[in-house]
Amino acid sequence: MSEHVALYRKHRPTSFNDVRDQDHIVKVLEGAIAKNTIPHAILFSGTRGTGKTTLARIFAKEIGVSDVDLYEIDAASNRGIDDIRELREAVHTLPYESERKVYIIDEVHMLTKEAFNALLKTLEEPPSHVIFILATTEEEKLLDTILSRCQVFRMHSPSRPVLSKIVTDIAKKEGFTLNPAAADLIAIAADGSFRDALGVTQKVILSSGDEIGTADEVAEIIGAPKSSIMADLLDGLNEKDVEKALTAIGTVVDSHGDMKIFTRLLLERVRAVMLLRNMPGKEATLLSQFSEADQTQLKTIADTTPSPINSHALMHLLTAAEGAGKTQLSHLPLEMAVIDICNKE
Repeated sequence: MSEHVALYRKHRPTSFNDVRDQDHIVKVLEGAIAKNTIPHAILFSGTRGTGKTTLARIFAKEIGVSDVDLYEIDAASNRGIDDIRELREAVHTLPYESERKVYIIDEVHMLTKEAFNALLKTLEEPPSHVIFILATTEEEKLLDTILSRCQVFRMHSPSRPVLSKIVTDIAKKEGFTLNPAAADLIAIAADGSFRDALGVTQKVILSSGDEIGTADEVAEIIGAPKSSIMADLLDGLNEKDVEKALTAIGTVVDSHGDMKIFTRLLLERVRAVMLLRNMPGKEATLLSQFSEADQTQLKTIADTTPSPINSHALMHLLTAAEGAGKTQLSHLPLEMAVIDICNKE
């Protein structure tokens, strides 16, 4: 593997067949190409790292636009009225090699109000040889008049199983084996972003001394707790041992762990306990994503009655998760929730 090429660039999809988890969009685009009913303006909306710009490039390629007739504009740095005026003049020149020219405007919501109005005039009556593809992470900031002139496609954030499969496959292509639990942890940390998932995978490959990336290796890189720390916190909650639970949190804080990821992993396990109690017939499915040690612990806690790990505890933890990013002491909401859960009669 070349250390100089980011994995998300090296393994970026180059055709519709490579695009994952966006079948609802790919099917429509392929149909438009087959029927030669190409929209003059398209908007791809979705969270960061979902592949909006990549899909725009693939679409341009599929309709026969060469690189020389493909223009990409970053609206975050070219957001003013003068930039859009230059674009309005440029669109009237004919393509060099292709039947059409494609303009990809990334982060289009960053345009100024004046620039938006100028772009609107161009979208209303574009030259027949021009296609605009807009991309945004904040669709709600766009003018309704802009949206109404575009064919809008909303990208799905890739699911956790999809991200886990992708990072496993790409690691394999790089001659590296990812432990399933490690791949799952990368998927959690990526938070719905293909790009972030591959960024973490690259760090794991570069930092691991052997051929297998373990969950604890990934945890150290992304600031997630090791499995033993999470087990201690769960046992502390289940046993109403507030000191044990708070010590586990303190260990994560001392190691500068990511409290958001820590809380998310805890929520996931508490949720699994709730579902195990209420859906015992689905045990295999509910526990499939956890390690063997985690499965044993979760089944033991689910069989404990009465247990402080219940629906009320889950509500406390959900509140803590929401507050983790709203205070300088990101661990404080979780500590308060743990104290309340352990001290509740």
